[in-house]
Amino acid sequence: RAQHAAAKANPSLDFIALALQGKKFGFEKVLKMIDEMVANLKTEQQDDDHKKEYCGTQFDLADDKKKGLERSVSDSEVSIKDTEEGIATLQEELKALEAGIAELDKSVAEATEQRKEEHEAYTELMSLDSQAKELLGVAKNRLNKFYNPALHVPPPKKELTQEERIYESVAGEAFVQISVHEQQQVAPPPPPETFGAYAKKSDGSTSVIAMVDMIIKDLDKEMTEAETDEKHAQKDYEAMMTSSREKRAEDSKAITDKEAAKADLEAEVQKHTEAKEAGTKELAAMLEYIQSLHSECDWLLQYFDVRKEARAGEIDALGKAKAVLSGSDYSLVQVSMRNLRGKAV
Repeated sequence: RAQHAAAKANPSLDFIALALQGKKFGFEKVLKMIDEMVANLKTEQQDDDHKKEYCGTQFDLADDKKKGLERSVSDSEVSIKDTEEGIATLQEELKALEAGIAELDKSVAEATEQRKEEHEAYTELMSLDSQAKELLGVAKNRLNKFYNPALHVPPPKKELTQEERIYESVAGEAFVQISVHEQQQVAPPPPPETFGAYAKKSDGSTSVIAMVDMIIKDLDKEMTEAETDEKHAQKDYEAMMTSSREKRAEDSKAITDKEAAKADLEAEVQKHTEAKEAGTKELAAMLEYIQSLHSECDWLLQYFDVRKEARAGEIDALGKAKAVLSGSDYSLVQVSMRNLRGKAV
């Protein structure tokens, strides 16, 4: 079919045959026509060769470009997925850090409240113990006034006002008169024999004073222990506050760094998304171009060998016809032309 179509596409063969039959032209004219036909056939074949080479090259380039775009789109999708996973990881880490800071602040507030309560309890204990010691000291001093006068410490003498001095002078004279009057009265009879004379109980007083001393000693011990515990508690609290401040500053910096990293990853996601969209559009355009190449080249590539073979046959037949014409054997020319036309058909 291709050969038949090629023969129909070259009416010069029929024209040459008619020219020979009518003998209107000389052989020189016919030979020139044959040369032109051979040249045209060779040019057509060269055009087909160039077209085939062009189609093959374009198909290869388009296929490479298509594969490259497909890889680019796929790489963008992988990058988007990996980057989004990184963002999700950072979000979880940020939540953990924020929760840790909130828990740390809560612990600091609780520790501060506890330290405040402990200090108030310590202050109250020291105040009560100091008051108790003072009262016990007063009681011990009064006991010493009666049982150990040498250890008694008199209270500081108060500076009297003029009114108090007058009152003391009058009261003193009255007290002297009452004392003289009592001394003039008859002395009471001696006590019965079953009761001895009144005497101080030094042993009892000693045990009472010793008990007071023991209580004061216990209070001193309690106050010393409380003061030591207060110092240790305050030291531990200050150390805990320092550690908490450092931890909070460290976590806050980590949050700032991770938020910056998250922002960078989000920018990367945007960049990869834009690259994917651009690659997808370019890939669609390339697929459309490949489809146009198929429309342009498929027919040529499919029938290239058939068309080449047909042209070669025509060139060969024309060459033989030219050889016969060059020999000036008109009868052989007619036979050659019939053979040429038969082959072409």
